[in-house]
Amino acid sequence: MDIEQARFNMIEQQIRTWDVLDQDVLGALALVKREDFVPPAYRGMAFADVEIPLTLDGRPTGESMLTPKVEARLLQALGVRRHESALEIGTGSGFGTALLAQRTRRITSWEIEPALAAFAAANLRRASITDVDLRTGDGSGPPGDARWDVIVLSGSVALTPEALLARLEPGGRLVAIVGDAPTMHARLFTREADDRWRTTDLFETVAP
Repeated sequence: MDIEQARFNMIEQQIRTWDVLDQDVLGALALVKREDFVPPAYRGMAFADVEIPLTLDGRPTGESMLTPKVEARLLQALGVRRHESALEIGTGSGFGTALLAQRTRRITSWEIEPALAAFAAANLRRASITDVDLRTGDGSGPPGDARWDVIVLSGSVALTPEALLARLEPGGRLVAIVGDAPTMHARLFTREADDRWRTTDLFETVAP
């Protein structure tokens, strides 16, 4: 396989055609080597328009990598700026973390599955991405009172995550895939300056 041609095709045929036109997002997708974040058994599917099971050493973790176009569309919707801080719930393979690292100054990422947390940490080190605060545990209610400009949920939730919305700075944004199969919506929540909330439905999808 011509890896660079496959990456180019992924960006041009899957991602750009799904209305992802932000040059910073497209640049991050060209720079971060997705194939290095995929479990070895699925490397041949690294650029396919499918969710990839995060199976390690033959053991399913129950988690998956989102399709490239969904991950890109969520990142575009957030409109992350370089001076902002980000919280990620669900490090997974570390690919989404690596994309965020291209856009923001500080990232804290939580992964509940220890084996996946170790896998992601190794992937990020290999990609020379070291300025990430990786945590192992349930990040749905992170300790302390820290707030973030951007929060990303890398898997779906049945209900709006109120506890995480409360951790957004004014002007902060959270993206999540909300609902129950077979109908879920990718949603962008924005905290306005007067503490009101603006909710934008981005697209319909289904995710684990």
